[in-house]
Amino acid sequence: MGIEFRDVGKTYPDGTVAVTGFSCTVPSHRTLALVGTSGSGKTTLMRMVNRMVEPTTGSVLIDDRDVLGLDKVELRRSIGYVPQAGGLLPHRRVVDNVATVPVLTGTPKRAAREAARGLLELVGLDPALGSRYPAQLSGGQQQRVAVARALAADPNVLLMDEPFGAVDPIVRRGLQDQLLQLQAELGKTIVLVTHDIDEAFRLGDEVVVLKTGGIVAQTGTPQQIMADPADDFVRDFIGSDRAERSLRTVAVDGRSLVVDGDGRPVGVLEG
Repeated sequence: MGIEFRDVGKTYPDGTVAVTGFSCTVPSHRTLALVGTSGSGKTTLMRMVNRMVEPTTGSVLIDDRDVLGLDKVELRRSIGYVPQAGGLLPHRRVVDNVATVPVLTGTPKRAAREAARGLLELVGLDPALGSRYPAQLSGGQQQRVAVARALAADPNVLLMDEPFGAVDPIVRRGLQDQLLQLQAELGKTIVLVTHDIDEAFRLGDEVVVLKTGGIVAQTGTPQQIMADPADDFVRDFIGSDRAERSLRTVAVDGRSLVVDGDGRPVGVLEG
């Protein structure tokens, strides 16, 4: 399922402008990363897809159908959603957290739990963890459970709001790897919100860099944005001048080593 934002805007009752005239298309089976600082409207835009926020102007379409014309409850149940910090229900066991939407839509509880255990395995967790409560899991494990829950109804669209922002960098890298693997296997249409440009570049097929008020600074593939930043704002935001962005090769013991601008090794050039 493809997603299209058609000239959408959002102004709140107090006059705050969150988004201005935003247009973008997310093709089926691709990942769009919305990246920007606080107040750039990225979460507002993502929440327009499942009508947690409704646009003041313009429209959001899924497979050419305006979401405002769809039943709100059915729409939300048909879209996978991974909120910040997981959003798991603390009083329910992990397996029942994952099975929440299938049970609500009529799947027998036993079948839903069995499918939930399979999803835990899919996201790299021991299915035996299903009998625990969220508080008994690490932060990284909780995030994997949140992804499993979002996948439980086999949605075509997956919304992810800063999904890995609450875990440490090593765990975050592992979760990113897991998402890339899942996307290669499942081919969802994903809208990912992040403030981390490196995460956006790593996970997004296309990246939208937003300024305050939901104004688009640049849209393109990670390669396009890195190679040709649109302006000084984008250049500063992606850190074009950071030492780790400036790579070169040096010869060490007959091999070509890739080092950053400070001379720190980042890899070996094969070839």
